Amino acid sequence: MPNILVDLSERRLFLMEGNRVLRSYPIAIGKILSRTPVGIYRIINKVPYPYTRPGGPLTPYGTYWMGLSRRGYGIHGTNRPSSIGKRVSRGCIRMYNRDVEDLARRVGIGTIVIIRQ
Repeated sequence: MPNILVDLSERRLFLMEGNRVLRSYPIAIGKILSRTPVGIYRIINKVPYPYTRPGGPLTPYGTYWMGLSRRGYGIHGTNRPSSIGKRVSRGCIRMYNRDVEDLARRVGIGTIVIIRQ
């Protein structure tokens, strides 16, 4: 089973199989005052949010949410693609909607997520 490595300093999320990078995605991370928590977590739920109105989803989580075992944190899409690559979230990991949908197809509940500086 693949795992996820989030490198905060690179602002990238890597889908890994052993030491091999299967996919690499740009991300947005937490602001200085609401940093993305470093540690080892698991994906505990996956919730698709299909587009429900012209122009985009109604939720701030873009088209997909994957909750982490750290309560209140997750990996999700965004309604603001210009935020990717920046420190803008409340600690969650934001991805382009197409990227989070691709990642969600490739990982399951229980996937390990390692977040490092």
